[in-house]
Amino acid sequence: SQRSLAEITELIHTAFLVHRGIVNIGELKSCDGPLKDMQFGNKMAVLSGDFLLANACTSLAQLQNTKVVELISSAIGDLVQGIYYENSKSSEENSLTDDIGISTWKEQVFLSHSALLAKSCQAAMELAKHSTEIQDMAFQYGKHMSMSHKLHSDLQPFVKESSSDTMAFSLNSAPAVLHQEFLGREAWIKQIREVSCLEFPSFTISLQEAIKAGKGVTSAIDLCRYHGNRALAALEHFPASEARAALTNIVYAVNRFP
Repeated sequence: SQRSLAEITELIHTAFLVHRGIVNIGELKSCDGPLKDMQFGNKMAVLSGDFLLANACTSLAQLQNTKVVELISSAIGDLVQGIYYENSKSSEENSLTDDIGISTWKEQVFLSHSALLAKSCQAAMELAKHSTEIQDMAFQYGKHMSMSHKLHSDLQPFVKESSSDTMAFSLNSAPAVLHQEFLGREAWIKQIREVSCLEFPSFTISLQEAIKAGKGVTSAIDLCRYHGNRALAALEHFPASEARAALTNIVYAVNRFP
């Protein structure tokens, strides 16, 4: 049953990755290819994602555990809400970056990245009939490990040793949000506008250097390690085993920086 749950979780994750790939037709340019092809691709992405979700829900019902169904269903709801936040713009004028603090960023990341893993970990313990306390520790591990993983991913463009390939990054990533929090909204928008006339990769390099010069990167690394430590603390409630050692190594991997 736990193996089936893992497969269900991966199906849901893949379905939402497919749905995330849908292209905004309104933003397309003539160089992007024929419009009909993109419209067909969007329809296939919607149908493919829905097909995977339908299969996941069928398998979920076959587990015959109402609490697990409730947990995973709520995780799907969290994903939908999280993706809505990802796609919404704060305003037309400042559409490149949202006016949010790190606490709001963490809430949105929990919905779009952490909820599925956290609730799946909790559901796995429910299937094995573990206590409420153990279920909560599994939830905490999944939550903090995935938060740490997202921070690690956001930090890659700023900590990569090789600068030969310029990595694009989101202006709503953790280092940028923390940089804005320290600098102030108006000063951050001014920095963006000063380099907005530049083309890629000059635009990206200029903003990367601006964020590196502030406290955004170091603060994001500290936050990544904080969530990693919280995940490790949750694991301490489980008996020593090869499985716990493997889960510990995952945390170590996402807390390692050059």
